[in-house]
Amino acid sequence: MIQEASLHEDKKFEHLDFSEQKLINKEFVACDFEDCNFSKSDFSSSEFMDCNFSNCNLSLAVFNHVGLKNVHFTTCKLMGIDFSKCNAFLFSIGCINCQLDYSIFFQKKMKKTIFKDCSLKEVDFSEVDLSGAGFQNCDLSGTAFNRSILEKADFRTAYQYNIDPSLNKMKQAKFAATGLEGLLSKFQLDID
Repeated sequence: MIQEASLHEDKKFEHLDFSEQKLINKEFVACDFEDCNFSKSDFSSSEFMDCNFSNCNLSLAVFNHVGLKNVHFTTCKLMGIDFSKCNAFLFSIGCINCQLDYSIFFQKKMKKTIFKDCSLKEVDFSEVDLSGAGFQNCDLSGTAFNRSILEKADFRTAYQYNIDPSLNKMKQAKFAATGLEGLLSKFQLDID
């Protein structure tokens, strides 16, 4: 069904297993994916616009030259994905209750992106523009923020982060008082 046609519009895909399959040069517009397994699939040169993924496994999928425009992931596994290889034009995603551990967003523009109730362990946000982004109740253990733009980003309910203010643009970023340790860890202070 997916492999035959190159354009899919206003379709719902449920309970499909396309793990380790090549799904290249496809276009999906206003499509919903529910309970699908796309682990280790190759989506190279495909486009997703106004699509929703729910309860899907996309871990280790290949996203070379993929367009993600207004794509929402809910309760999905997105582990080990190199989003830095996605098309930059209109790159826009949102994630709720997702596992994005070990993923890479290097140099993406992700202004106002919302991550809610997500696991973002060991994620690479180096040189990413996260202006106005929200990290609501997200685990940021081992996540790299290096030369990133975090201005007006909201980290008030995020936890386990280690962000060096001297290496990132952070004007008006929001933090809870209980999270200050994650901003001062490089100074090896004893904070009670």
